[in-house]
Amino acid sequence: MNEFATQLISWFNRFGRHDLPWQTDITPYRVWVSEIMLQQTQVVTVISYFNRFMEKFPSVEVLAAAELDDVLVLWAGLGYYARARNLYRAANLITTNKNNSFPKTIEGLMALPGIGRSTAGAIVAIAYGKHAPILDGNVKRVLARYYAVEGWPEQTAVKKQLWELSEKSTPTNRVADYTQAVMDLGATVCMRARPRCDECPVNGSCVARKRDLQEFIPGRKPRKKRPRREIRMLLVEDFQQRILLEKRALKGIWGGLYSLPELPAGEDPSLWCDRNLGVQADTQTVLKTLDHSFTHFDLSIHPLLVRVSNISCETLAQEGWLWYNPTEEIQVGVASPVAILLRSLLSTEEQKK
Repeated sequence: MNEFATQLISWFNRFGRHDLPWQTDITPYRVWVSEIMLQQTQVVTVISYFNRFMEKFPSVEVLAAAELDDVLVLWAGLGYYARARNLYRAANLITTNKNNSFPKTIEGLMALPGIGRSTAGAIVAIAYGKHAPILDGNVKRVLARYYAVEGWPEQTAVKKQLWELSEKSTPTNRVADYTQAVMDLGATVCMRARPRCDECPVNGSCVARKRDLQEFIPGRKPRKKRPRREIRMLLVEDFQQRILLEKRALKGIWGGLYSLPELPAGEDPSLWCDRNLGVQADTQTVLKTLDHSFTHFDLSIHPLLVRVSNISCETLAQEGWLWYNPTEEIQVGVASPVAILLRSLLSTEEQKK
């Protein structure tokens, strides 16, 4: 075993995290779900979601047999909803393949939706104990500093070099412990800002530390002005003070979730109500703008509360629509900004009483 791996595993034995829920009763399924949830999401956030998910869907067979709506309900608030949709699709592919078994190779795992090379490597290493390099965000940072690889890690040449170093650094035995160790080191010691170099088990041979380059490696992403998008959302309230939610298409932002209807730019809310509900808007109230940030852009949501009455039973029962009572716990998956708007509406109504 190389010195880098030996030192990391020794450190992990003493200081690593060993009590995370996905570190017990290890199975390929549990490792897979945890790795997907941990993509661009902090451990402290994932823990409760993982526990609820496992309680509801304890196996890949149970997940495959569920409804997508049930999966999205448990995922609501975790973000990056394509991950949940890919989990569901992959579960169905796994349970309908010829062997009805979970893939055991990187190639087999990467053939499933939502599983890239690093995630596949983590599953193979942790669940099966086989040699498999990984390169998530934490590992990129650790390796870039240890070997002083300059440049933004997502640049093709830089990433290629980091993959080669990950392959070189990954041992053939105790690979599961090493994989957990290198991810833990990046998450708890070799952090992006103010790394705790004095606590690092490999600080004696870290080239970035020797050259005092920790703050400059890994390189930053070339800065671009973040685009901002603006949308108008309707909170359509019926005579029973229920709010109209509509199910979004599976693709795109918040795919498969229930959301508030979006009003096309320049369209009058009364025309929308007439066209979609067959009624006129009784009142219109402009609500406070809500700002929400995604990975690649910022979104400003301009909500408008529209009260309507005399809606026909046929309209109320339209497929893909849900009339939701804000005073009750929501039973479908909704995006975080939509949940915030619904809660704010309830708070406003309570203040009026």
